[in-house]
Amino acid sequence: MKYRGITTYRHDTPKRIGVLITNLGSPDAPTKQALRTYLKQFLSDPRVIEVPKAIWWFILNGIILNTRPAKSAEAYRQVWTEQGSPLAIYTQKQAHLLAESLHKEYGENICVEWAMRYGNPSIGSALEKLQHDNCDRIVVLPLYPQYAASATASTFDAIAEDFKTRRWLPELRFVQNYHDFPPYIQALSAKIASFWQLHGKPDKLVFSYHGIPLRYFHNGDPYPCQCMKTARLVAEALNLQQDDYLISFQSRFGKEPWVQPYTDETLKQLAKDGTKHVQVVCPGFSSDCLETLEEIGEENKAYFMQAGGETFHYIPALNDDHDHIEMLKNLVGKHLSGWDISINSSEELNAQLTRVKQCPFNQKNQ
Repeated sequence: MKYRGITTYRHDTPKRIGVLITNLGSPDAPTKQALRTYLKQFLSDPRVIEVPKAIWWFILNGIILNTRPAKSAEAYRQVWTEQGSPLAIYTQKQAHLLAESLHKEYGENICVEWAMRYGNPSIGSALEKLQHDNCDRIVVLPLYPQYAASATASTFDAIAEDFKTRRWLPELRFVQNYHDFPPYIQALSAKIASFWQLHGKPDKLVFSYHGIPLRYFHNGDPYPCQCMKTARLVAEALNLQQDDYLISFQSRFGKEPWVQPYTDETLKQLAKDGTKHVQVVCPGFSSDCLETLEEIGEENKAYFMQAGGETFHYIPALNDDHDHIEMLKNLVGKHLSGWDISINSSEELNAQLTRVKQCPFNQKNQ
């Protein structure tokens, strides 16, 4: 293998710290072809689909990629904006605002980039930018509060694959989860309380999380437990009683059992049991996206209303809220602990450049 080197490195440029925030991803456009490309990358990840590769190849290429892209494209068209997908828009805003907040707190020696695990911008392209900005230390923050191997670990896999091709590797810190990080719980609680001031408290608050196959949990994935803890901490912060809220899981795929209860079936049953006003919040999503805006805000709303419910609200994700950005800044700051963030003076950098020029094995580059 030919390893990539650093061809733009300058010894008179200060070493910086990079912060990379990542999210799941979106197709480049709400079209059948774009969805086929996106879904092929997403569903080819062995972290996402833990099925023998040979068997899954035939299912994916012979059935799913010939049927699902058109349906998914239609769903994406329901949430698409002139600027693109909501997930990409919000993640880009989060990166911009996080950079501003970090610069105010720590100075200009921190570079922030954003990337998607699937689709664009890729994790590799973001790491390349950070390397070109002379970042020799990087904090990677997957925007998944609760750890799941299919999301968080898959992000680490992508970073590791990229690092395999590089001769120079930065010092790396990877945020595994923040499901019980106090500022995160506070931001969620404040978001819900603020929503209640405008729309009133519901008969039932539903915490809906993206699901995983039950088999993954039995094999050691801690995700459902962390979801339960997040909901419990938020409920305690809001002084909710046990009967005031419940927890469910959405977005199941395929025929095998997933972690239950399922959100769609839960909402139907709530309406049948006489619950008139439901609000749904999705703490596992740092940004609104297809799964919150269309699946919850449209599809699951229809299930509830058609089963006899009267009032349904989806409480938006934290998105680019001030409290969310401050929480992310505090979380990154926690993981910056021990790193020197100061910028070298021009005198120090010039002295360093002089020493490099005098180095015998570097003469050929002058």
